Amino acid sequence: MTDYPVLTREQARHVDAAAMEHLGLPGLLLMENAARGVIEELTKRRAGKGRVLILCGPGNNGGDGLAIARLLASMGVDADVYLVRAGKDLTDDANQNLGFLQASGGTVVEEQMVGSWKQIFVELTDRDWVLDCLLGTGVRGEPRPPFMAIIEAVNRSAAQVLAVDVPSGLDCDTGTADGVCIHANTTVTFAGMKRGFLHTSAGQFTGDVTVAHIGIPLAWVRKWLNNAVE
Repeated sequence: MTDYPVLTREQARHVDAAAMEHLGLPGLLLMENAARGVIEELTKRRAGKGRVLILCGPGNNGGDGLAIARLLASMGVDADVYLVRAGKDLTDDANQNLGFLQASGGTVVEEQMVGSWKQIFVELTDRDWVLDCLLGTGVRGEPRPPFMAIIEAVNRSAAQVLAVDVPSGLDCDTGTADGVCIHANTTVTFAGMKRGFLHTSAGQFTGDVTVAHIGIPLAWVRKWLNNAVE
């Protein structure tokens, strides 16, 4: 098994930017690789032809979800995609992936078009999968509306849940949640293990954890963590 580095919240949020600056890797390429890593794990676990719902927030975590939707469509899997902006602008990479998805014929349901989150998820069965791409690594404290209601609805559903990078609502440094938090069956995280995942308290939220590479060499990540990158 690969010995992945352990990343704090700040390290996880900055390793992409460092790789873009020092290695010249485009952010969209890193996002595409992250999406492919999620799909690889989903394909291993998904049996039959159950539905796939992807919940996207306004940040790069949501951009991962939009890229996942497009790549799934290239495999003949049409996911239901929900975009929750929560009054915020999308990051540049997320916005570009939204454009890619819509230009290729993908449909995205915006939060204001949803009458009842509860109704959406109550219809799901244990053959269906929800991909949590809402909040990512930046969470501190209790998730705010409308994320709180969405998380609660997901947790009450019968669907299997895959958290992308970090279960929404989980503090990835402490492995604890101050309020509602996604209870995932599995989590696919990127570049390295998150520090909080090593705490026993995190397991109820993360489920099984898989680390997916996003194209940044591990030796370089370790050098960067040791401030050895020139």
